[in-house]
Amino acid sequence: MKLRILALATAALLAAPAIASAQDSSTDDRWSGTGELGLAISKGNTDSQTLVGKLGAKRTQGPWTYAAGAAFLQGESDDVESAYRYEAFGSAARDLSAKSYIVGGLRTERDHYASYEYQSVASASYGFRAIDSETTKLTFEVGAGYRWSKLQDLRVHENGVIGRGMMDFKHQFNENVAFYDNLLIESGKDNTFARNDIGVLVKMTDALALKAGVETRHNTDVLPGIKKTDTLTTVNVVYGF
Repeated sequence: MKLRILALATAALLAAPAIASAQDSSTDDRWSGTGELGLAISKGNTDSQTLVGKLGAKRTQGPWTYAAGAAFLQGESDDVESAYRYEAFGSAARDLSAKSYIVGGLRTERDHYASYEYQSVASASYGFRAIDSETTKLTFEVGAGYRWSKLQDLRVHENGVIGRGMMDFKHQFNENVAFYDNLLIESGKDNTFARNDIGVLVKMTDALALKAGVETRHNTDVLPGIKKTDTLTTVNVVYGF
C-alpha cells in the first residue's frame, strides 16, 4: 500500500515538469497548465493518510482549444486502504465568437469504494464566456452526452443519455491571490452526479503556489449504506508550467 502511495506521489511530481520540457518555447500555442500534490496525515486513535494529486494542461491553436488532465486520491486508515479513486478527461473546443464556443469532451473516473465502480461520459456542449476580464472570468457550458456506468461489486450497468452543465468562475484579487469555483453536473434517468470544487490559490513564486480547497461530490442514486455526498478538504502544493 505505501509503495503504491509513493509511486503515485512520484508520478504526480514528475509529470508536470516532463510535459513542460517537451514543449517548444518558441511557439505561442504550447501546452501550459498545473500539477498539484497534497498529503493529509492524522495520528492518534486512528492513523490515516490521504494523498491527492492533479494534473491539468491546455493548448490554444487558432480558434481551437485543447485540454486534458488527470487526478487521483489514495487513502488508508490504520494501514488499510480506505479510498482509491482516479479520473481523466480530455476536450476540444472551437470558438464561434469572442464570447461563445462549442466543445466535445470525454471524462472517466473509477472509484473502488463509492456506489459506482466507474462512470464514463462522452459529451458535446455549447459554451458562453459571460465575463472575460483580466481579473474575473465566468464561463457556462450546457449540452448533452452519453454515460456508461456500473454499480460497485454488482453486474448492473446504467447506461444512457444525460444532460450536462458546467460553471467555471475565477477571480484574481491581486497578482498573488485568486478565488476559484468549478461546478459540474451530469444528470440522467438513473443518477445525477454533481461535483463542486471551490477554494483559494496563493502564489508563492512564479512557478509554485499553495491551494486550499473543498471538493464536494454528490450522487443521487447510491447503494445501501453508502452516503450520497463526499467532501474532501485539501491543501496542495501547485506547480505551474
